[in-house]
Amino acid sequence: MSETTLTNLLEYLYGTLTPSNMQWLGEHLIEHARIENEEVRPYTMEEINAMLDKAERNFENGLGIPSEEVFHELEEDFEIEELQLEMA
Repeated sequence: MSETTLTNLLEYLYGTLTPSNMQWLGEHLIEHARIENEEVRPYTMEEINAMLDKAERNFENGLGIPSEEVFHELEEDFEIEELQLEMA
């Protein structure tokens, strides 16, 4: 986005937001930018193998949720959200 466009957006926000709205928005923008700028550190092969070993142990011990159940819960959530949108 160009600096002119950003300046226009900023001027618009100055004219429409309350000071508390500006502070809230600023804090959220800063936090989002911080997260976006974090570098993703690649895992080492040892870390990957350790995660796989743990997942295999959990699977063997019956821990976790079967994918069918996860997808069923997701479908239910989507149906509820769709109903809420229709009612709005």
